[in-house]
Amino acid sequence: MSVCLFYFAPPQTRMLYTELLRLWDESVQAVDVKDWKRALATLEQISEPTSRTFFNTASAHLALGQLDLAMRALHFCISKDERLAVGFFQRAAVMMQINRLEEALSDCIWAQKHMRGNVVIDYKQLGLRFKLYSWQVSYNAAAVYCRMGQWEQARDVLLLASQAGRGTNIDAALDSIAKKEVLAPLLVPEGVVFRPRKQDVEQLQQRDFLGKPKVISSMIPNDDFGGFEPLRLQKPGFYEPKTDGAQDSRYMRVRGAYMARAPGHLTVPGGAMVFLFGEEDRDGMTAVIYDGQRGLLPVSLLEPADVKMSSGKKQNKVPSGIPLPPGFKPPTRPQAQNSPAAPPQGRAQSHTSKSAHFNADTPPPSYTAATHVLPTASEPSKYAATAASDQPCNRLVSCPWCPLPSPESAGIDSSPPMTLMKIKRCIDNGWMDGWMDSNQIVLFCLSC
Repeated sequence: MSVCLFYFAPPQTRMLYTELLRLWDESVQAVDVKDWKRALATLEQISEPTSRTFFNTASAHLALGQLDLAMRALHFCISKDERLAVGFFQRAAVMMQINRLEEALSDCIWAQKHMRGNVVIDYKQLGLRFKLYSWQVSYNAAAVYCRMGQWEQARDVLLLASQAGRGTNIDAALDSIAKKEVLAPLLVPEGVVFRPRKQDVEQLQQRDFLGKPKVISSMIPNDDFGGFEPLRLQKPGFYEPKTDGAQDSRYMRVRGAYMARAPGHLTVPGGAMVFLFGEEDRDGMTAVIYDGQRGLLPVSLLEPADVKMSSGKKQNKVPSGIPLPPGFKPPTRPQAQNSPAAPPQGRAQSHTSKSAHFNADTPPPSYTAATHVLPTASEPSKYAATAASDQPCNRLVSCPWCPLPSPESAGIDSSPPMTLMKIKRCIDNGWMDGWMDSNQIVLFCLSC
């Protein structure tokens, strides 16, 4: 029985492209100042290098004379991009310097193949300011043949390359071969490396898309404040006016007259009221607003002004705070007045004593048959009538929202009800009386 053990490596976090651009740009800046060690240290921080960053690493090692490390970096460069002709071209030149001729010749052949029949390849679009010509690849191949001692092969390669142009360089190489002088390999110039796009590098810097705020309109003259005020702490509860108006007030009073002595100063008479706009500076001056103008005044001439305890002139009073609500009492129910007529004797006396006028403080008791006796229609009225034609009616008047009791049960005349005008006249003369219980209000006319 065999047991298979599987090991799962933890996933590695991928490097952000913005971080790659930042390190790549820093290494290029180090290359520009010929600081090769700092360039290598920066390139080593890239966790996921590309073929172009490997090419830059090889260029830095070549500048330091580290051929083996440059060869290793070019191996990784070509493994990342197997069709990078300039990578094969550069590695062929390095292999010639370490005397690996067969591999150098193979790289020249691969470089020529990946040029795809083009006379020149411009790598400017990839960030490398270098043009690779086909005759340069043939020149390095001839240099390899020279080191191998195959002079005829070297001359034939150069003659074939002369047909593509660059006659001056080819003619000089043919003269060297005729003299059996070994040709020096061609390399990408020192300091020529792959650079990131300028547009991508500019995106790394923080950009202000909203812009800075500007004061468009303000009631304060020469206002240049373009920020935002912080949130003010709110206290729960009701507003309570402060007794001392000079505690939080920024209004100041000028002790003595001051004449402007420099540009930006104000001329203010003594005793004038100014508004403190800024803080004290190192010269003892502060920004104030007086008469709609902003300027500087000495702090020593200013004293806090209590706007509430000012001299009482309207021009010196500054409204502050919220006025308190009025202190008037709400209207109440008017007090009822007693009838001016004296109460009569007999049955009416007992009735009037029971049906006294009540106000809001002393509500009337509930009506009962034992305590309230209504006069009958045959009994004459005890009150004097104002009109000879009016007769006592003793009619029952009930509110429209209250149930009307039975007239026969109460001993009241069941004639038609009184009109509104007659009820009003009786009320005005104080001749209406009645009672109220839990579910009804009963009025009757004592005399018309």
